[in-house]
Amino acid sequence: MSIKYCASMMCADYRNLEKEVHELENAGIDSFHIDIMDGRFVPNFAMSLNDLYCIGTLTRKPMDVHLMVEHPNNSVEIFLRCMRPGDTVYIHPEAEYHPSTTLQKVIDAGMVPGLAINPGTSVETVYEMLRIVKRVLVMSVNPGKAGQMYLPYIGEKLERLLSLRDKMGFEVYWDGACGADKIRKFGPMGVDGFILGTTLLFTQNRPYADIMDEIRRMGKG
Repeated sequence: MSIKYCASMMCADYRNLEKEVHELENAGIDSFHIDIMDGRFVPNFAMSLNDLYCIGTLTRKPMDVHLMVEHPNNSVEIFLRCMRPGDTVYIHPEAEYHPSTTLQKVIDAGMVPGLAINPGTSVETVYEMLRIVKRVLVMSVNPGKAGQMYLPYIGEKLERLLSLRDKMGFEVYWDGACGADKIRKFGPMGVDGFILGTTLLFTQNRPYADIMDEIRRMGKG
């Protein structure tokens, strides 16, 4: 299995966004992770429709759009119009009265439906929806900002999801506090992808190509 690595673009240098995108692409990043925050579902604002559109025009790599917004069913179509078939949209089940309705809009648009699971959300509460999504984003920190501490009980939840993955047909991605120790431990266990932020990828003052070479070696155990 080849692990996928996604660049968390809220951590990028926005003074040189085009340069950042091209250097990450040349370094072999697999996709670009776009965190959309509305200041209500999470206590922060981050990225926007214009950021999504801009990055989408700079690369042909897939985009993973993580909607941390209240009632995504009211706005998801706006974001879908800036995306290409095959891109991923994650929603939080707590943010919507009927999350399956929002996921159906994602599916109808030709995108990959994804579910983001907060640290305090149990697998049992989203069990039925696991049958209709193609990706599950496991949040190892509370969503809303970069650089938070890892919550150690997430490992057990991850193992539970991995045990259901093949039966229910979804991929498992890790988001938050993604350090070398997490990739070395959970990569060989079967995690399909990791979202890379400030811990490993950004603000390292080193070429992205060198960093990505090291990260790929980590995931092989």
